Amino acid sequence: MARPLTIALVAGEASGDILGAGLMQALKARHPDARFIGVGGPRMQAEGLDSCFPMERLAVMGLVEVLGRLPELLKRRRRLIQTLIAERPDVFVGIDAPDFNLGVELELRQAGIRTVHYVSPSVWAWRQKRVLKIRRACDLMLTLFPFEAQFYEAQQVPVCFVGHPLADAIPLEADRLAARTALGLAERDAVVALLPGSRGGEVARLGGLFLDAAERLCALRPGLRFVLPCANAERRAQLEALFGDRELPIELLDGRSHEALAACDAVLIASGTATLEAMLFKRPMVVAYRVAPLTYRILKRLVKSPYVSLPNLLAGRLLVPELIQDAATPEALAATLLPLLDEGAAQTESFDTIHRALRRGASDRAAEAVLQLLERA
Repeated sequence: MARPLTIALVAGEASGDILGAGLMQALKARHPDARFIGVGGPRMQAEGLDSCFPMERLAVMGLVEVLGRLPELLKRRRRLIQTLIAERPDVFVGIDAPDFNLGVELELRQAGIRTVHYVSPSVWAWRQKRVLKIRRACDLMLTLFPFEAQFYEAQQVPVCFVGHPLADAIPLEADRLAARTALGLAERDAVVALLPGSRGGEVARLGGLFLDAAERLCALRPGLRFVLPCANAERRAQLEALFGDRELPIELLDGRSHEALAACDAVLIASGTATLEAMLFKRPMVVAYRVAPLTYRILKRLVKSPYVSLPNLLAGRLLVPELIQDAATPEALAATLLPLLDEGAAQTESFDTIHRALRRGASDRAAEAVLQLLERA
């Protein structure tokens, strides 16, 4: 009896878990008996993934911060490669986490296993020589954004632009009134969403800063209200500890970031995927980010892109303000965000065009690309 189609996937954090679950759903629609192995979070496991170890062990960011975890990461990668070569899946899909996954892909491809990388690393922005390793490591690159596909085509790497699943999931026009009703906000309220990140390190560096900026905004605009989605119970406890003796009209939410974005008038937000979500909800935003000082000094020398936030990268011009590292002060954040409460439409007028360009049925397109690769093999 022939074995079912066996697909290995590895995701390293929550955003990859979402992408992986969508891809698995699309693959199961075409191959209901498909078997999935690798590493993933709760969403991928709910779709049937047999995870070799908890996905959270791969969730680390920053050039300096990763050093303390490096021995564990290398050991886990070595064991995973051994397991997958023994299992011989029909294809391996590495979802984001390039520093971990590209090494896996390189060894699996050398062992004769087809490999796909889903979500391009930022090779167009920094460390462009990584494209040489990508060319050796993967049979196909799946990109979420069109400018990434153009880069790989120029570098002669097989590539398919699939669009972004968030652009498929988020409506072209969000129901603000319904979101406000669900969150207990009045239609007339002026509301700012605070999104300081989902990782502990991000919240440690940005949480207090965002609360200080909220205090400043309250002084400048009495009656202003805030919503702050917490990624999980740990982040909620971390944020509650940061409040100290501040008295702020902030509602901490358990998850519900999409409702917060749909309901608000403007967003103070950490650089990352959340900026894409804010753009898809057509909300004006101010982007802030801080990393460890040594990491910042290294990145400043290496990064070639003039922008860090996805709305600006997608537009190819400065749409949203970016306040990075020492420029991200409470006074600067408040002063930059305050005008957006009344004049945000000037910033968001291009957001709908970008949304439509990314709305491609990403999970289905990704599944078709993976299966076509296997057919060619």
